Amino acid sequence: MFKLPKEIFSEEEFIKISDRAVHCRVIRVKDIVKLKLRTKKSLYTFKTDPGSAERLLRDVGCDIIEL
Repeated sequence: MFKLPKEIFSEEEFIKISDRAVHCRVIRVKDIVKLKLRTKKSLYTFKTDPGSAERLLRDVGCDIIEL
């Protein structure tokens, strides 16, 4: 059965989930950056500004894929 992505609203939760994620996809759209974490069971999304995104990407514990 197909599961819908879950949206994350907290930076702390994003960092915690990134430790068990397979990879993190980065999508830059105008003034918003979408970060998508793929775990074995789910996909998590987090929307933020470019400054916060760069700071978060330094702290993630998984591979980063720029799209």
